[in-house]
Amino acid sequence: MLDLGFQDLTSQFSILDVVFCLVLTFALSAFIGWIYKATHRGTSYTQSFVQTLVLNGMVVALVMLIVGSSIARAFSLVGALSIIRFRNAVKETRDVGFIFFTMAIGMAVGTKFYLLAVIAALAISLMILVMTRFNWYAREMVSHILRVQVPNNVAFDTLFDEAFLHYTSASELISVDSVHGGMLTELTYSVSIKKPVHIQDFVSEIRRLNNNNKVILITGYNTTDL
Repeated sequence: MLDLGFQDLTSQFSILDVVFCLVLTFALSAFIGWIYKATHRGTSYTQSFVQTLVLNGMVVALVMLIVGSSIARAFSLVGALSIIRFRNAVKETRDVGFIFFTMAIGMAVGTKFYLLAVIAALAISLMILVMTRFNWYAREMVSHILRVQVPNNVAFDTLFDEAFLHYTSASELISVDSVHGGMLTELTYSVSIKKPVHIQDFVSEIRRLNNNNKVILITGYNTTDL
């Protein structure tokens, strides 16, 4: 019989090993995806990202099975994966944490640290739930972005001082821009409203002072991902 010199290394793993590895990784990654969905805040949630988390964990587990204890295979995979370029920017820093989370779980399962993977997935997920439930590290004072357009002949330096003093606890002029061909000036402020129930009154007062020109208040911009 002709020997072509091919060698199949798949026999190094039993079918049960491969199936158990992939099923366990899928279950843990899916659980992490559920934790991500349950604790997500903001407007950037996408179903595809959560599905990618699950896929990421399973692929990493498969990579670890391939590498095994071979240093040569490890360096070969590093070289092959280094040519991949990701063009999508991560919208939230916590998304990076979840990516590494699923990668670590995939690595643990792929190297047969099954108990470690289960315990780590449950413990880290519990910590994420606790931080979200009790709103750890949240700022008590929520800032807002205020954009106001005023005529060019208006002295805007002191125009809103009384309104800011009455309705806000802090205010800061961020930028001054010329808009509509130089006919209007757009002012951008960072403000902290004293009482959220007075937001409508605050906007009405600003609109009265700027002669009913455009007023935009972006509420809670530092707690969302606009």
